[in-house]
Amino acid sequence: MRTEIDELRALIRHHERKYYVDNGPEISDADFDALMKQLEALEAASEAPIPPDSPTQRVGGGAVLGTRLQHRNPMLSLNNSYDEKELREFTERVQRLLEDAPVEYVTELKIDGLGVSLTYENGIFTQGLTRGDGEYGEDVTDNLRTIRSLPLRLVDTETVVPPVLEVRGEVFLPKDCLNEINVQREAEGEPPFANPRNAAAGSLRLLDASITASRPLDIFAYTLNYAEGFESATHTESLENMKRWGLKCNSHTRPHKSIEDVQKYYEYWLEKRHELPYETDGIVVKVNQFSQQRELGATSKYPRWAIAYKFNAQQAITTVEKIEVQVGRTGALTPVAILKPVILAGATITNATLHNEQEIQTKDIRIGDRIVLERAGDVIPKIVEVLTAERTGDEVVFDFPDRCPVCGKPVQRTETEVAVRCVNVACVAQLKRRIAHYASRNALQIEGLGPATIDQLVDRELVRDVADLYALEVEPLSKLERMGVPSARNLVHQIEQSKTAPAEKLLFGLGIFHVGETVAELLIEHFSSLDALSRATLEEIESVDGIGPQIAESVVNFFSQNQLLLDRLREAGLQCFTVVAESTRMEVSAATDSFFTGKTFVVTGSLEGMTRSEASKEIKTRGGKVTSSVTGKTDYLIAGEGAGSKYVKAEELGIPILTEAEFFAKL
Repeated sequence: MRTEIDELRALIRHHERKYYVDNGPEISDADFDALMKQLEALEAASEAPIPPDSPTQRVGGGAVLGTRLQHRNPMLSLNNSYDEKELREFTERVQRLLEDAPVEYVTELKIDGLGVSLTYENGIFTQGLTRGDGEYGEDVTDNLRTIRSLPLRLVDTETVVPPVLEVRGEVFLPKDCLNEINVQREAEGEPPFANPRNAAAGSLRLLDASITASRPLDIFAYTLNYAEGFESATHTESLENMKRWGLKCNSHTRPHKSIEDVQKYYEYWLEKRHELPYETDGIVVKVNQFSQQRELGATSKYPRWAIAYKFNAQQAITTVEKIEVQVGRTGALTPVAILKPVILAGATITNATLHNEQEIQTKDIRIGDRIVLERAGDVIPKIVEVLTAERTGDEVVFDFPDRCPVCGKPVQRTETEVAVRCVNVACVAQLKRRIAHYASRNALQIEGLGPATIDQLVDRELVRDVADLYALEVEPLSKLERMGVPSARNLVHQIEQSKTAPAEKLLFGLGIFHVGETVAELLIEHFSSLDALSRATLEEIESVDGIGPQIAESVVNFFSQNQLLLDRLREAGLQCFTVVAESTRMEVSAATDSFFTGKTFVVTGSLEGMTRSEASKEIKTRGGKVTSSVTGKTDYLIAGEGAGSKYVKAEELGIPILTEAEFFAKL
């Protein structure tokens, strides 16, 4: 029986590959289903354990979604370009760093999905992680097993499969499947997915792998990240090997000898992309030779040998049906245009933010206006033009409210800022937005805590502040509309995971006025922990480089007024109150012989090879310090293009100035 089972598994794997990877099925669906049933029966009758790569194990046992594991190598983002000029600047930078050596480029479609890393050991799929924050990803192994185009076992053909293999890929949902899923979700009382990317991400991160299996997710492998004892000379060669092993790669990848050919590839798909069965928001341009990729290296965020060349923003014409005003976490009133639904860049757009009262007046946007809508980067919709020539006289000028639309209290206008604010701290709308901010990706990253759920939690008085989140339990959560037990378990798990967030994430998530991500990082970097920061005086906080009196006062006021909230978060088990910040540990462990150790730097102007924040991080990891202003204590100024007053002041004070090239050489 063992031989029969093994032969049947091999036969089913063959037909899975022909159907899901090669798009060339050799048998009917009914015949394939019959083979699967035969295998299930044989495995049930056998006493031997069922291996994880058996075709019957695509819907596995309990998922471990939310478990964060470290990537073998960071999954870096790609720097973006939006026009031919920026593309040429990228290639000129590559040529300069490679000292004008011949360079071949390879282009591929940028699939709009969810990035994952896949690990194979002895040819068997053993682990799959989401991209996460680039350093750590979530374990979604069981859910990835449900994707039919992902082989659970690789095959040796012309090239032997390496003992350990890590592949990067993109999980996506075909466009024609989105409507089918949304019809089902609406029938079950669930909100529809906005686009295929959201559907793919939401499906891959479900706790119940059987639900993931019911959704027709697909995957393209796009990078061979690690192969033990195996080397490829080029990216295109590695793709060919991945195909031979049974991985599905996009068929539209092309090598190019010149940047002109790259531009032609871009222009072709700019026109043809809507004919593809999946969403794509641009192309990816890579240096083909791996030796040159290694020579070019990467910044802390982007590889220097690749760039995403995004498609131009698309436009559509629609009508402003009404204007609503939303209340944010700081009380700011934000007008939103409710639009006649229009499809733009593959998504149905129903609203666009108008930012503030001043923008409505400047653009003269009226209810009933015909407007030109643009989706920058195929993501954020905005009104770029009002078609005043099409006005009929029935359009209505919008009067900005003098009272909060939620709590009814008078709003406040000041001469120092554009925003109109509700200053009622008990306003329910502000509480809901504060919770949403706390749970956002750049703060505590609590997946599944969306606006609809937050509305119910606050309206039913289950949550009165963010500390109440940590007392939520599965049973009452499961009774919320559009929730259910699996979703409730997932949410409780996500809330539990947020307890391990770094201190700077919690500080940002608390929503302190004037404290954005950068300020939060500066404060935690200086004080090392939230407890230390909470005890700091106004003068101590203001002495931190980059922190002014307005920020310092806001921080001191928050900690003096919110000790009870902070105590409750500490009691809930958040780990970041007394833990030393990771950035501080990195600086302490920096090499003592580094050029940067113990020196103070200011970065100004525009750098070509990295952003200023990336440059600052590079300096800090080598033991240096970065400040925002040039003083007598500054050791070096790093000056990019457009360096202005700081450059002049450094010259006046006799402070050494490094060009970008000199800075890179020091790195």
